[in-house]
Amino acid sequence: MRVFADKMLDLTEHQAEEIAKRWCKSVRTNSRTPSYHTRPEEKCLPQAVSFYKNLRRMYFSEKPYEEVWLYFTRFAEERHAEGIPLHETIYALIMMRRHIWLYAEFQALFMTAVDMHQAIDSINRVILLFDHAMYAITQKCQEMTRREFAEELWKERFTY
Repeated sequence: MRVFADKMLDLTEHQAEEIAKRWCKSVRTNSRTPSYHTRPEEKCLPQAVSFYKNLRRMYFSEKPYEEVWLYFTRFAEERHAEGIPLHETIYALIMMRRHIWLYAEFQALFMTAVDMHQAIDSINRVILLFDHAMYAITQKCQEMTRREFAEELWKERFTY
């Protein structure tokens, strides 16, 4: 499995720009991500490129949840600051995951039955990372929303 994962992660890391461009084109036209429709490509690309280049570190980490937590709480803060709603942030993340597999399939990375079996193992590991990411993002967004609500409430009650 390690050999296939290395092959897939090498492809993802070395082709991060190309995969991110394809993701960016999709996210900027998808009906489920309207907040991205007017975002210039140069604002969208860095978030996907960064993820694709950091995937290997998270994938092979001895403590993947901690790695994912650190990376994706910051990701959540950045999307929140950009005004991207939580549901769109999550869907954009789902699309990032999908574009890894679309690109790998396009490059004919899965040639034999053994490759397909190893691909399934790798896909399961990546899905686990994304599950952790979605949990971290939703928890961080909920925390930021509570904080903003408390600040607004404070301002309303104690403004002179």
